[in-house]
Amino acid sequence: MGTRQWAVVVLMVLLNALDGFDVLASAFAAPGISAEWGIERAALGVVLSAELVGMGFGSVILGGVADKFGRKNTMLVCLVLMAAGMWAAGHANSVTPMVAYRFLTGIGIGGMLAATNAVTAESSSTASRRAAIAVYVAGYPLGAIIGGIAASEWLLVEYGWRGVFDFGAIVTAALIPILWLVVPETAAYHASKGNLDGVNKTLRAFGKPPVDTLPVLDTSDSKPKVTDILSNPKLRPVTLLLAFGYAFHTITFYYILKFAVQIVSDYPPGYPPQDAATVLTYANVGGFLGSALFGFIMARLGIRWPTAFMLLIGAIGVAWFGMGRDTLGAWQVATMVTGFFTNAAISGYYAAFARGFPAYARGTGTGFVLGIGRLGAAGSPLLAGALFTALGNDELLTVSIIMAMGSVVSLVLFLMLPERDGDEVVGLAPGKSA
Repeated sequence: MGTRQWAVVVLMVLLNALDGFDVLASAFAAPGISAEWGIERAALGVVLSAELVGMGFGSVILGGVADKFGRKNTMLVCLVLMAAGMWAAGHANSVTPMVAYRFLTGIGIGGMLAATNAVTAESSSTASRRAAIAVYVAGYPLGAIIGGIAASEWLLVEYGWRGVFDFGAIVTAALIPILWLVVPETAAYHASKGNLDGVNKTLRAFGKPPVDTLPVLDTSDSKPKVTDILSNPKLRPVTLLLAFGYAFHTITFYYILKFAVQIVSDYPPGYPPQDAATVLTYANVGGFLGSALFGFIMARLGIRWPTAFMLLIGAIGVAWFGMGRDTLGAWQVATMVTGFFTNAAISGYYAAFARGFPAYARGTGTGFVLGIGRLGAAGSPLLAGALFTALGNDELLTVSIIMAMGSVVSLVLFLMLPERDGDEVVGLAPGKSA
């Protein structure tokens, strides 16, 4: 791993941190939005799920674009979409336009997640790839930590909930020229197109010697499609298990990330928005530590059983969160512990994404899995809002136990995954069987 390679990985971490802040901006702003517009938890759930729905579309559509037109170009387009959506959300005056702006932001975030995950994997050496992926995943809660501190200590105090979105838009726009200058298109993408000059250009940027030839690939169908990863008998099982396993875990994962601030704000004796927002910061402190430490665990013990254990303990933690707390400090500890285990499981899934697909369809495969996964993410605040409406806001424990079941189902599906590296089929033509 040369200096330029590490610089690319660090920038991917920062972009994932930006995604983490942008996704949770609506959660930080939720108490202010509900107070200013007078909306209940069910309607708030629609606002909180809007960018998650957009992320599903963005992951599928722009994940494929990353395989067709390149990872770098896709990331630049995503940053523009994210900056525009964040700025517009900060100036919305009702639920309907807010939902539209958050949906637009989500499209950019979804495409960004698919592309940055591929770039991290493809810019890392084989020996460092698992650790690089784990550090990359840790960027997501890192962004939420920094954003949470900024929101609770500065933005919500000085500028109100709108300042949270404006801040995100400015930082997003600032990263566009940095990405343009630092990140070369990946060698794996060029190789999948049979572009020897492009491969050597990237190798030179990374300080590596050029190559004379590329592996012989059947490029008769060089445009990867979702049907490729579903028709290939080696890719289909891992694709479906990853997609639906990830979807069920995100039901549990986003319940805490999206509703914790509102729950703590409403729970007796009640806390002001800037104080309630701190629990989300602590949740992401736990998430950051879980992701970072889990990378070392995976390097030693592999992906399968450590991830399964994190899914189990994460589900228990979410149910434990639902028992309620008497002090703000106790709420902070509860969300930090829960965040540690649920985000470590996310790290395991991302490592499985990078392992599960060959280079020619890595963006498409990751995008499809993330897109299906976003169904769970988008449904999480909607389901939680509906449960609170049906059962009452006092039934926090019951709602939390129901929401924790997503990780339990995910655990079962994850253990069914075949342990196989997607690079084993990199020599196969898209759509061909092994």
